[in-house]
Amino acid sequence: MKFNITQKEIENHISGVLTSYFGVKPEDASKAQIYRATCMVIRDLLTSERVNFKKKCRAQNAKQVYYMSMEFLLGRSLRNHLFNMGIIDEATKAVESFGVKMDEIYAFEPDAGLGNGGLGRLAAAYMDSLTSCDYAANGFCILYDYGIFKQVIVDGWQLEQPDDWLKMGDVWLNPRPEETYQVKFGGVVEQNWQDGKLSVTQRDCTVVNAVPYDMNVSGYDTSAVNRLRLWKSQAPQDFDMDMFSKGEYIKASAAKAMAESINKVLYPADDHIEGKSLRLKQQYFFVSASIQSILRRHLKFNPSLDNLADRVAIHINDTHPTLCIPELMRLLLDEYGYGWDQAWDITTHVISYTNHTVMAEALEKWPQSLFQSLLPRIYQIVQEINQRFCGELWAYYPNNWDVVNRNAILANGQVKMANLCLATSHTINGVSALHSDILKNDVFADYYRMHPEKFTNVTNGITHRRWVAQANPRLASLLNDLIGDGWLKDADKLQDLQKYMGDRHVLDRLADIKLQNKQDLAKYILEHNGVEVDPSSIFDVQVKRLHEYKRQLLNALNILDLYLQIKENPNIDIHPRTFIFGAKAASAYYMAKQIIRFICALGDLVNNDPDVKGRLKVVFLENYRVSLAEIIMPAAEVSEQISLAGKEASGTGNMKFMINGALTIGTLDGANVEIHSEVGDGNIFLFGMLANEVEDLWRRGYNPSHYYQTNPRIKRLI
Repeated sequence: MKFNITQKEIENHISGVLTSYFGVKPEDASKAQIYRATCMVIRDLLTSERVNFKKKCRAQNAKQVYYMSMEFLLGRSLRNHLFNMGIIDEATKAVESFGVKMDEIYAFEPDAGLGNGGLGRLAAAYMDSLTSCDYAANGFCILYDYGIFKQVIVDGWQLEQPDDWLKMGDVWLNPRPEETYQVKFGGVVEQNWQDGKLSVTQRDCTVVNAVPYDMNVSGYDTSAVNRLRLWKSQAPQDFDMDMFSKGEYIKASAAKAMAESINKVLYPADDHIEGKSLRLKQQYFFVSASIQSILRRHLKFNPSLDNLADRVAIHINDTHPTLCIPELMRLLLDEYGYGWDQAWDITTHVISYTNHTVMAEALEKWPQSLFQSLLPRIYQIVQEINQRFCGELWAYYPNNWDVVNRNAILANGQVKMANLCLATSHTINGVSALHSDILKNDVFADYYRMHPEKFTNVTNGITHRRWVAQANPRLASLLNDLIGDGWLKDADKLQDLQKYMGDRHVLDRLADIKLQNKQDLAKYILEHNGVEVDPSSIFDVQVKRLHEYKRQLLNALNILDLYLQIKENPNIDIHPRTFIFGAKAASAYYMAKQIIRFICALGDLVNNDPDVKGRLKVVFLENYRVSLAEIIMPAAEVSEQISLAGKEASGTGNMKFMINGALTIGTLDGANVEIHSEVGDGNIFLFGMLANEVEDLWRRGYNPSHYYQTNPRIKRLI
């Protein structure tokens, strides 16, 4: 549904905000003020429409979906909202009536510092899709002050700087202080049995307030407006006057500093106990506030929590929000008086879980000592869940202590979050067919044999409207000319393009669009890296989180091999290729940072060697993010999806590249397997071992020195 508003009305709204909020006449307003005023107008229009949507949902008694994720990689919101609302043209003309270009206004907006990689991008895409399909959906996350970090490359080294995104990004937030909740850490748990009922109290706790800030989530061609609720941590008392009066100036603000540390950054380094403690605090803080909010909302419209499973679905996006399981149990038991069996029945019918990794180090585990001291009541509940779960395991696998120990929630001094998800969730899904098979046959094989009915596959996807219609408007215009705009709502309609297969006129238009997009990216590279690249060269791209299993190093070694071939034979016939990288390395991941340094050094070598004669260029684009990806994806011609088979759960960059016309070089890993089945051998270039072959090699014994000694090319590169 297109929003019913004219250019003139938007102009008047912006003028009103400039006058009443900023105290300036439109002709005297700065570009930054016009940006903020424009965003405030769109925010308020969506907020008003959200009131109507909530009323409609209540009238229909619609089930509420709650998507719990530690990150949401949203990118920029202004253009996305205008597109979804169907008012890009009206808003552009309104803004440009004030003497500024709309692209200048878009550029003021930072990417929201709420995410890092594919996990967060999937969460953002789900919220877009749920809203576009008219579901009543709510996202929950933390309002991070500085996001993951802003990446700066200095002499090839990654440096992490605070990403102060709220300086200009706060304009989208609607504070809701009246819905503040308390979250408790530490302290002592006291239990008292009276008349056959257990009463539990916590004393001497550290209390933190969770204050909600809501962001509107718009959907395409719909009146639905959902919300992403972000929690900000605050101390109940910012300042201790008595302590200050005694000269304890730092201690006077200690509670404020401790509370606010919770929402400072996404994924603080956890290679020390303080970092682990902060991460655990973050996870409990956001799920406790979220579950309290969910139950409060439910009881506003229902007489009890008995029907919670009929009216509410809570989905855990990977293991970070797992604590919502014992927290829901705690609230049902301690605050609402349910017995264990009834509370367990409600919880296990409400919660579902998506697993995003097969890598052991990413299946979260917490030291029991830390968990117990920080969350004593939650630990007691997890103990009880574990005892009952182990009993179930023992009944199914009698006398098999190995299986029980492997699947226990509490074992070997650790709290295993994935096992807690298995024990509780009514549905467990992987994110590609291959990944789901690995979960069933390997990672969670013991539990799968017990409850195969719980397991399913939901292959990851992308919001094609953002990655084509918004990121690649030239291509979107051509698609509309060829098959109409129905594909914007139903991506299956893109199959109608097959009737143009081999059409020279269409192919020429596609080639022209690709060249223009490459010219746009070449301009960005020149402005930000100072490297001039040839738009007629092949743009070979690998952009994703930096990790050894994603094998950016393999790509770089291949480039080095090409370079050495040129050095040996300067007249060799190589079609010009520009290799483009973008990736952030986790702040404590030393090897990943070394790989970035190697890629940058390789670029310095290749780009400045006169023997190369421009046939190879290597560029590392710093601070990879959604808004940069929106420039890269439409320009790419070769998509590098070369993870070690069996390690990439799904991947969605492969989809974004392919839908923008790039050819995939890759392994049969993650969603590449399903892409291959759709496009056939001729449209994806495969290499490397299969997932089962990788496992066989590990079992036989992987000896890297063998390849070094027997392969002259590898030996030369190393």
